Amino acid sequence: MRRKEKIVMLACMAAGLLSVSASAMHIMEGYLPKGWVVCWMIVCLPFLAIGLRRISKYVQENPKNLTLLALCGAFAFVLSALKIPSVMGSCSHPTGVGLSAILFGPSTTAVLGLIVLLFQALLLAHGGLTTLGANVFSMAIVGPICSWAVYHGLKKTGCPKAVAIFFAAFAGDLLTYITTSVELGLAHPGASLAGAVLKFMGIFAVTQIPLAVAEGLLTVVVFNVLEKYSSRELTELGVL
Repeated sequence: MRRKEKIVMLACMAAGLLSVSASAMHIMEGYLPKGWVVCWMIVCLPFLAIGLRRISKYVQENPKNLTLLALCGAFAFVLSALKIPSVMGSCSHPTGVGLSAILFGPSTTAVLGLIVLLFQALLLAHGGLTTLGANVFSMAIVGPICSWAVYHGLKKTGCPKAVAIFFAAFAGDLLTYITTSVELGLAHPGASLAGAVLKFMGIFAVTQIPLAVAEGLLTVVVFNVLEKYSSRELTELGVL
């Protein structure tokens, strides 16, 4: 294994210090009505189709991009599998998709996120198959779009690269959980849709804000490692 891959793997393992085992936070199997199950799956399809074409293009342009894609997927898998207890018996976790969004864009990240969430549902009982569409939409589509937009927006203002990366990962993490809260509120509105959404947002805010800060810092560290050992690939991707 090459040195850069070892360093990134160690960084992912070090993230485990930020969390402890708990029950899953991705929307769990059977928690969404059938209508919403189908709806979120359909919404995800265009993003996944575009993402598959972009991945093919990246790999054709430079086969070494496949290694970077694998590292981004592993980073997201490890971080999003780490959970810490929240309130009311729930738990929160980082998402890890900000790095991929910065390097390859949100549509590519949608495909990586689908793979990550599918393996977690099958191997770790983290999330579910019927809720896969909703989880992909929040963590692998909305979150990465936010991260990508924040990173490029801050770059245009001339702010330091590390600052742009931190806030990109931070914002993408938080927007993922805002989207998840909206999805849960729509599925279980109770007496008031707004009240249900705010209830779910309040549950996760206690632990998710410090997690978003930690994810932002860790993403900066991993990006710096990749910049040192894969600067040519990052330059070709237009990141540097």
